[in-house]
Amino acid sequence: MASENYGIALGMIETRGLVPAIEAADAMTKAAEVRLVGREFVGGGYVTVLVRGETGAVNAAVRAGADACERVGDGLVAAHIIARPHREVEPVLPQQPGDTDGGHGRS
Repeated sequence: MASENYGIALGMIETRGLVPAIEAADAMTKAAEVRLVGREFVGGGYVTVLVRGETGAVNAAVRAGADACERVGDGLVAAHIIARPHREVEPVLPQQPGDTDGGHGRS
C-alpha cells in the first residue's frame, strides 16, 4: 500500500542497458540497508532501478550504484534521490519487486 511508504526515501538510477542496471541494483543492495522496489524498462534500452529506505541509506546506496554502473561502461544516465516523495507520487511507483507498472496490470 502506498501509505506504508510515505516518508521513506526513494532512490533511482537510470541506465543504458540491462547489464549496468543489474550491476547498480547489486551494488545498491549490498552497500546499504535498502529495499529494491522495482525496475522500469523505459524504452530505447533505458532501465530505471528503484530502491526505498531511510534517507542516509538510500543516499549511500545510490552513490554506490552509480559508481558500479560507471565501472561497467557508459551505462549511467542519471541518479536521483527524493527524500520524502509526496503522497501524490506514490501511486505511480512500483510497490513490489518486479512490478514495472506501478501495479496497474500492464506488462
